[in-house]
Amino acid sequence: MTITELLQKHVDTEWQGQSELWTDPLGNDVSISECKLKFTTEALHYTWSFEDKEENGLFTFSNGQIKWHDSWHQPETVDCRKFDTKWGIIVFEYKYPASPGPDWGWRIKLSQRPDESLVIQMTNIAPWGEEGRAVRMILKKL
Repeated sequence: MTITELLQKHVDTEWQGQSELWTDPLGNDVSISECKLKFTTEALHYTWSFEDKEENGLFTFSNGQIKWHDSWHQPETVDCRKFDTKWGIIVFEYKYPASPGPDWGWRIKLSQRPDESLVIQMTNIAPWGEEGRAVRMILKKL
C-alpha cells in the first residue's frame, strides 16, 4: 500500500494508542504516554505527551514532497527525503546539524501490522551510522 492509498483509505479517521519515547543515550529507559493520530487527505496529525505536556506533530504529503514537524522533536517544519522500501508503507529521513560535529539523521517509518494497527517508528542516526530507537507509536482505529 502506498501513502496515497493509505491516506485515501483512512481520510477523516482517528486512531489512538501508546507512544514510547527513549531519551537516555543507551536506549533503555522509556517514557510511555497515550497518543492519537488523525488522517486528512494530505496529512497525518498526531499528539503524544512528555512529562504531562501534550506535544503534536504533522506529516504532510503533497506533490511527492514530505514535510515534518513535531513540537518536541522538530519544532520547525523540515523537508524529508523519501526512501522506496518493501518494508513498511513509507520510510523517510531528515538530516540535522549537530554543531560542532557532523550532521545526525532522523529516520521515520510508517508500517501497518497484520491486525491493521499502525506503527510509527522514529530512529536517531549517529554520523558514524549507529541507530538508536527514539519513538514508537502503536495505534488502533477508533
